[in-house]
Amino acid sequence: MAEPHTGPLTFLFTDVEGSTSLWERNSEAMSEALSRHDEILRAAIEAHDGRVFKTVGDAFHATFSTAPDALEAALEAQRALLREEWAETGPLRVRMALHTGTAEERDGDYFGPSLNRVARLLSAGHGGQILISLATEELVRDEVPEETGLRDLGERRLKDLSRPERVFQITASGLPATFPPLNTLDSRRNNLPAQPTVLVGRERELDEVLALLRSPNNVRLLTLTGPGGTGKTRLGLQAAAELTDEFEDGVFFVTLASIAAPALVAPTIARILGLTESGNQPPEKLLKGYLRDRQTLLVLDNFEQVLESASLLDEVLSAAPDLKILITSRTPLRLYGEHEFPVEPLSVPDPKSLPPVESLNQYEAVRLFVERARAVRPDFSLTEENAPAVVEICARLDGLPLAIELAAARIKLLPPRAMLSRLGNRLRLLTGGARNLPERQRTLRSTIEWSYELLDEGERTLFARLAVFSGGSTLEAMEAVCDPQGDLPVDTLEGVSSLLDKSLLRREEGQGDEPRFVMLETIHEYASERLEEQRDAEATRRAHAEYSLVLAEEAEPRLWGADDKTWLERLEQEHDNMRAALSWAIEHGQAELALRIGGALRWFWYMEGYYGEGR
Repeated sequence: MAEPHTGPLTFLFTDVEGSTSLWERNSEAMSEALSRHDEILRAAIEAHDGRVFKTVGDAFHATFSTAPDALEAALEAQRALLREEWAETGPLRVRMALHTGTAEERDGDYFGPSLNRVARLLSAGHGGQILISLATEELVRDEVPEETGLRDLGERRLKDLSRPERVFQITASGLPATFPPLNTLDSRRNNLPAQPTVLVGRERELDEVLALLRSPNNVRLLTLTGPGGTGKTRLGLQAAAELTDEFEDGVFFVTLASIAAPALVAPTIARILGLTESGNQPPEKLLKGYLRDRQTLLVLDNFEQVLESASLLDEVLSAAPDLKILITSRTPLRLYGEHEFPVEPLSVPDPKSLPPVESLNQYEAVRLFVERARAVRPDFSLTEENAPAVVEICARLDGLPLAIELAAARIKLLPPRAMLSRLGNRLRLLTGGARNLPERQRTLRSTIEWSYELLDEGERTLFARLAVFSGGSTLEAMEAVCDPQGDLPVDTLEGVSSLLDKSLLRREEGQGDEPRFVMLETIHEYASERLEEQRDAEATRRAHAEYSLVLAEEAEPRLWGADDKTWLERLEQEHDNMRAALSWAIEHGQAELALRIGGALRWFWYMEGYYGEGR
């Protein structure tokens, strides 16, 4: 096997247009044809010093040390494919794309934005066509083979939503010269905003969202939910970009962040669609009439503050059978037919069991930190020295994309270890986001505050009181600690359900059938600030300590019985809460309470290896 190429590389990506239908028509003939296809491509690539580093189905991914070699290989392969007699399947139409850039090599594979760009360029082309990027064109323009030309197709917006790309088509004797328009964002009606950076990670989530919107079961209303800063909008935009070819009448993005009145939702959507209100026709009726016979995708962003207008969407979907709606919201709409898709934080390695440095980029949170850090400090890279701090930062920030981006922006000022030491107050450190972000996304505090402001009085009180828990709690504990006097302005069960819907709480599997409810640490820090503002903060902390005592004393005699394993596991789950209760009791001179909790836990500490901590 050839050694991996290093330095700036030219990537050649290829695939067979319409291969799925060819397989369905005659799988045996297609299998034979694909074997010959593979021989032709591999021979052309290797003849020009290229290296095939990956094949996926009928797709080839290859690298070349020089752009002219890559171009020669593509031309030779296309001519050989055209000369071949494909008796059973008919001609195999192969599209090809070339792009030059840097990439990270790992275990013989390559990763990085250059790979994303050449993949997007390939998806824009047609069978028999060779497309190249501006970066490659600049390297081959003076070494183009005889009877070969470069046709400038102009600046195009590829489906990665980042910067536009100047695209060139290779023209050559013996190759087709005329093709349909490129499959780019310019080819269908849309208003999708260009993004300053590529989407990092989220490959699995993107595939699942696309599968749902393409589902034969006809998913027509899909809501991406999650806490602020988790990347719902960016995921929704990328999914919309991928689907532009599939909606004949366009894909439209509607931001509702500045809309407070539900009555303004219909006029806002109408304006984005280019509809003009008439005096005698309500905007709702105008929308239904316009969308009735159109195949359209609407992306409605930040729907959480206009939930009262959800019935409008139901009416429009009923009137327009070919309409689909993708929502981003911190809470689901609770409409019949809605599919909810929770957008979880990015994957983070375990700081206590650190994988090798060269493997860390497989974790999305780390990859995002490195990508954004390089934007402000191009020489930044993961090393044995800084990797533990970077991983710890990502873990302390819960894998939240916004928080990680804000932290990475600080790398110009603070190295990872120094940044980590200041993360005790995340909300103070993580400020100063890009000026072209919405105000609520320029600091982590603003993002969480946006959700908090949408709560009613009872939910705000419950949210603040829940900050007393450390490491999560059960519903039983919440009821005992947050409403001991019956003065909570909201039913605890209803309030927890609402906070769960609004992505301020997360549900996790607990012991047995009892679920646990936890806050991301960034949200917990904000809730703690709100708790300190409440007059009954100390009463809540006392209730928490007293509940912890009751639980510890209930568990103590059971640590030696038939259910010892169950009770040890329960105390292990509640250990952070026990620690918090002990700390409060000691700091506030509640000696008897602290001694009783410690006495009840002594066997748990001994049996589970916490003896030193207990002493």
